[in-house]
Amino acid sequence: MKFRSQTILAAAVAVSNVSVVQAHVFIWGVFVNGVDQGTFNGIRTPAYNGPPPRGYSNSPVKDLNSIDMRCNVLGDKQVPHTIKVAPGDNITLDWHHNNRTIADDVIDFSHHGPALVYLTPDPPTENSFVKIWEKGLYELGPGPFTPGKWATTWDIKANNGLMNFRIPANLKAGFYLIRAEMVGLHEADARFDQNSWRGAQFYPNCVQIEVVGDGNVELPEGVSFPGAYKYDDPGVHYNIYCSTERAPLVPCTDASTYKIPGPTVWSGAWPETTQVALGPVTGPTTATRWSSWIQQSVVTTATFNQAGSPVPVATSRYMASWSLAYAAPTAPSAL
Repeated sequence: MKFRSQTILAAAVAVSNVSVVQAHVFIWGVFVNGVDQGTFNGIRTPAYNGPPPRGYSNSPVKDLNSIDMRCNVLGDKQVPHTIKVAPGDNITLDWHHNNRTIADDVIDFSHHGPALVYLTPDPPTENSFVKIWEKGLYELGPGPFTPGKWATTWDIKANNGLMNFRIPANLKAGFYLIRAEMVGLHEADARFDQNSWRGAQFYPNCVQIEVVGDGNVELPEGVSFPGAYKYDDPGVHYNIYCSTERAPLVPCTDASTYKIPGPTVWSGAWPETTQVALGPVTGPTTATRWSSWIQQSVVTTATFNQAGSPVPVATSRYMASWSLAYAAPTAPSAL
């Protein structure tokens, strides 16, 4: 991966008064062949989980049986913009935590784990998610309690949140979703189904794309979300302190290998990703104040008083509802 152009500094603005209290992560932007498509354009941004200024929209998903494993909370809701791409295009996803600048910490350095990209027709069907890129543990740590080098922290975080992959060659034209994901294994020595306070943390995020051109290659059968991962998968229930060169002081079945969750990468995917220089960021680099949030499937909508504090005015229930057939988005989706 490459560091973005320093021209991003010219686009940066002062950090807003929105505070995010967890070092979690989601996609803020998409570059196609190095050209930014605009902040949040095409991205099904996860819902905020509380009122401003303390809520945040980058909570992990830990329940492997939840529909939120597909594209996170609100992943079923279309966004107005769909990004056009062609087979072979280089895609760079711009992951961030607090703001879309090179000063952002992207993800906490404790959140070691793999990064993955799937592709599915839009809308997804059963077994429609095909893995086209992945990276996990690629260098062992020097000793006990020193995790090795992982995709989330030593690759993506170290490169300002950039994740690179390519649209498969000769892919058939149509509407697709990119399902990109970072996984934090810092609490994965426990299983969420046995200890809901701990367990692997998944950060899925989906991007709407339209593939153009005259390609004739269709995606093969893939996997379903939820369903692709199990609590006892070795890539889900794993102690990151096993990724060391010397025998760690924790129980390990294998201290030198790690199996990334899910299926193998599709043979039709690009074996390598070409690194491309990135142009300037277009659009805002900070989040705006939000007036609705979702907690335990309850949607709260608020207005703001003269002091700027949120005042709840209405509540409703949210339940993900995925369409069975594609329909072009025409307006911003409501909760």
